[in-house]
Amino acid sequence: MKRNMLGNSDLEVTDLCLGSMTWGTQTPEAGGHAQIDRALDAGINFIDTAEMYPVNPVRDETVGLTEQIIGNWIGRTGRRNDFVLATKMSGAGRASVRGGRGIQPGDLEEALDGSLKRLQTDMIDIYQFHWPNRGSYHFRQNWSYDPSGQNRAQTEDHMVAVLEKLAEMRAKGKIRHFGLSNETAWGTCEWLRLARLTGAPEVISIQNEYSLLCRLYDTDLAELSVNENVGLLAFSPLGAGLLSGKYQNGAIPDGSRRAISEGIGGRWGDRTAVAVDAYLAVARKHDLDPVQMALAWCCTRPFMGSAIFGATTMDQLDHILAGKDLVLSDDVLTDITETHKAHPMPY
Repeated sequence: MKRNMLGNSDLEVTDLCLGSMTWGTQTPEAGGHAQIDRALDAGINFIDTAEMYPVNPVRDETVGLTEQIIGNWIGRTGRRNDFVLATKMSGAGRASVRGGRGIQPGDLEEALDGSLKRLQTDMIDIYQFHWPNRGSYHFRQNWSYDPSGQNRAQTEDHMVAVLEKLAEMRAKGKIRHFGLSNETAWGTCEWLRLARLTGAPEVISIQNEYSLLCRLYDTDLAELSVNENVGLLAFSPLGAGLLSGKYQNGAIPDGSRRAISEGIGGRWGDRTAVAVDAYLAVARKHDLDPVQMALAWCCTRPFMGSAIFGATTMDQLDHILAGKDLVLSDDVLTDITETHKAHPMPY
């Protein structure tokens, strides 16, 4: 399996990353532990989580449970050094996490210590901010995104104060590196600029949604990634399961994400179904599995650090791992490009 260096760090991660956001809701603890074992055995060396997980659905009483599940595995096996571990501090708005205050310098160490305790480790490899306090255009908010109410001076003051705290946490050995999530090109540039001015940890990765169906990253953020050496950690690279084809023709499998949230976070609609049909046709034409094709395509992108996939069951995980070394031909890539031109922005 290919490995990529993230930013200017010493972290080398596999181009596939094991996501964990359903562990504790759709996936029980034993299933999460089995997935870690299987993924590490297959060569994956990267696991991503967040303090607010699990999702599907998000409930106040389960916040932090996914980190706890991973921590129980670490405590039982002692294999903390066998993988790169990333987690995320929640942004503003979720009342069950520090009263919804979000990313504040005064709360950062408390949030980090909570994650460290649940994960049963003394250090996080990549500590990420889940979404910016100032707002985000991700999760279909791009259709009405309006940054005109932002106050640049306040934003910069906040970033500097947070960066100072991150530098303190790094000096204490609690984090190694810093990453963003659900960010913009301007926001990332500001974090980079201010870190360089203050000597604070620089951004090494951005965890944004990216798949054959969601390619907002392809323009300004792609240029930023390449020129500033900040890798994309792509979440939902299978379009929240849409690219498997399992929801076509009105199907809603029992226990699936669509059975819990029919619109799948605003992703499902007539245009989505047509676009998925087109990508399924590309896979059939080239005798490829559509799930494996979608992940392999993500790994071809010049800005990709790692594609974070989730698996509710071991069968799904084995299906993905069977294609971990798939390399797509030029003909496949050409057909994917033409399909994207015909079906841009389906949601």
